[in-house]
Amino acid sequence: MLVPFKSLPKDSRIWIFPSSEEIDIQKKAKIKERLIKFISDWTSHNKNLQASFELPYNRFIVVALNENLQNASGCSIDALMNLIQILEKEFDLILLDRMNVLYRDKSKNINYLTLKDFVKMVKSKSINSKTTVFNNLVTNKEEYMNSWEVPAIDSWHSRYFKIKN
Repeated sequence: MLVPFKSLPKDSRIWIFPSSEEIDIQKKAKIKERLIKFISDWTSHNKNLQASFELPYNRFIVVALNENLQNASGCSIDALMNLIQILEKEFDLILLDRMNVLYRDKSKNINYLTLKDFVKMVKSKSINSKTTVFNNLVTNKEEYMNSWEVPAIDSWHSRYFKIKN
């Protein structure tokens, strides 16, 4: 059951799928259409799931699920992942590669890097601990609202800024 994103409780489960590139207007419209249909019909053990989504910055697909009403089953999560795989293929996007980093450069543009390239840029000091990164490992709506877009030092990325003796 599709509901407005803002109406979901703060402990709603979150999945974030970062895109390798900005999603253009035509792709975004089709992705929204698919997500509306999917979430409207999304069930777990034949019970409707109360959920929603956002497409922030035309770079991310964020799906939220109110597990206070019904938990997602393995099959319902598989159905979501299947949809994301279909969107990847249909729109030629990378959405499921967890070995990437999205960050804001000095001009506030959002950039996509492999983790390996991110580490290289940290070592070369092209990126520092104050660089804004997207912490796509947040697990609930409250973390998403408060700890998703943060300085690198305040996320899992901080491990790359540790001084080694």
